[in-house]
Amino acid sequence: MNDAAIIAPQRAWGKGRLVAKSRSGRTAIAELYQEGCAKIRLPKTFDASLEAVLINSSGGITGGDRMTWAFEAGEGTALTLTTQACEKIYKASAGTADISTRISVAGGSRVDWLPQETILFNCASLSRSLEVELAGDATFLAVEAVLLGRKAMGEVVQAGLLRDRWRVRSGGRLLHAENLTLANDIAALAERSVVLGGAAAFATLLYVGTDCEAMLPRLRGTLGSHANAGVSHVQVAGRDKLVARIAATDGFALRKVLVPVISHLRNDASVPKVWTL
Repeated sequence: MNDAAIIAPQRAWGKGRLVAKSRSGRTAIAELYQEGCAKIRLPKTFDASLEAVLINSSGGITGGDRMTWAFEAGEGTALTLTTQACEKIYKASAGTADISTRISVAGGSRVDWLPQETILFNCASLSRSLEVELAGDATFLAVEAVLLGRKAMGEVVQAGLLRDRWRVRSGGRLLHAENLTLANDIAALAERSVVLGGAAAFATLLYVGTDCEAMLPRLRGTLGSHANAGVSHVQVAGRDKLVARIAATDGFALRKVLVPVISHLRNDASVPKVWTL
């Protein structure tokens, strides 16, 4: 037998972990670990917060790749987590890529989970999960945006798999849960009015904080001019949360809505600088 025939394709894997602590009124590094293709860079900030830029040095994700991220925000810290670029999920020749993220936010702390868009290519296969544990007074903002191909490049996603699982708990009680699955004939699913109505870009946004009610009027005003967007204010497990859904024709149109929404929920702070580079 030819040796080449029995060698399995090489798969990318990475593991990254960051723990933040409060020191002299600023958020600082307590622990930092990175392995494989998972890299974490910490650009200089001009306030008391800490920003972490996550990098997949393999250049993209395909079937069988594995990425694991873990983050802890200690008491009284402010941590923003973003990515260097959009994560590209390429066609899978075999297997399903797996990306798992765990975030823990202690009392009096805030974490903003703001990765740039995930770009799904035709016949990609991805399963990812987001597990979050919040203290009773912690603040949390999460955004996940997905592009079904790049419209400007003429890309169309006909088939593939996307599984997205979120579980957010506060004080051990379930606060938010959702499971998204786009499988097999994604193009047909996306055309259905109850799914995306022909949109090729969409985002889910979750905000947990004590000021949800105050944030809501302006948020609804921002989303009101966009036909394919909406926001709900719900109280669960003694905590207030805002959940917004946005669908758009392409990534550019999605960002035009998403960026001001994120800025508003960050008390008018801009999105991370890497979003504009």
